[in-house]
Amino acid sequence: MLKILEGFWLSRSVYAAAKLGLADLLHDGALTAEELASATGTHAPSLYRLLRALAGAGVFEEDERRRFSLTALGATLSTDAPGSLRFIMIEELGENHYPAWEKLLYSLKTGAIAFHHVFGKSKWQYMTEHDDEARIFDQAMAGFGRAAAAALVEAYDFSGCRKVVDVGGGNGSLLAAILKANPQVRGVLFDLPHVVEAARTHLESEGVISRSEVVGGDFFQSAPPADMYVLRWIIHDWDDERSVAILKHCRNAMAGSGKLLLVESVLKPGRETTFTKFLDLNMLVMTGGRERTEAEYANLLMAGGLQLTRIIPTDTAMSVIEAVGA
Repeated sequence: MLKILEGFWLSRSVYAAAKLGLADLLHDGALTAEELASATGTHAPSLYRLLRALAGAGVFEEDERRRFSLTALGATLSTDAPGSLRFIMIEELGENHYPAWEKLLYSLKTGAIAFHHVFGKSKWQYMTEHDDEARIFDQAMAGFGRAAAAALVEAYDFSGCRKVVDVGGGNGSLLAAILKANPQVRGVLFDLPHVVEAARTHLESEGVISRSEVVGGDFFQSAPPADMYVLRWIIHDWDDERSVAILKHCRNAMAGSGKLLLVESVLKPGRETTFTKFLDLNMLVMTGGRERTEAEYANLLMAGGLQLTRIIPTDTAMSVIEAVGA
């Protein structure tokens, strides 16, 4: 039980290290707490205590000269690391998540969204009004999403696909990964108008803009026509009613023999602790969405006019849930 308590302290310490950019500063070699404090505008003796604690947890390594260096674990907090986790740690362990999670009991007692209770609006509305936090969220999803994109491309065969729509595709990193691995495929990035304009630059930098369309819209209202739809971490953000609305719009726009892929975690039965079970609580607190079991996904897809055909596990916490028109 004390290890569980320690986990709270550890997560807050990792948040502070990520926010201060300590891993970036240590990228080129070991530094003392005094040198790191000078670079971050912090109090050197107090920063030393943070570094020492995180070294004990394997995030940093301290030598006999009280200099700190990165471990393999700590390197995941570097901004430029492949699949960097720096911004997902800042987003999930601080920013607006922390005050919302403080009101977990509110969600447990009412079933309502703690975030809305704390801030008086949805997370999505909040981000449109707070550009700095919206940028952190976008960076978090991009960094964490690279591993999921690589896993999807590795696990799923797109050879029979002609045109794929990345629904709610953000900066286009997932669509770019699909197009780069499948030269025969054309793609559509579909997201809110203020989101997709920034994505155009990313698709250009990835060299796939010539095979891409960037379409602004609202997935609660419509979806572009195609024979393949990919929704990564979209459905888990919403309750069943709104999830079905999204799925129905994709189904109505889908070519007759088309397919739909959900890239989501799937809750497994059993007592073991899993990332997905706590991610489910995060959805309760933050958005009112949920993680789902295979049976719950099958029922949700059926309500949206689709039939679950198979679930393909990946090397990450995500699975690829394939569906066709029912």
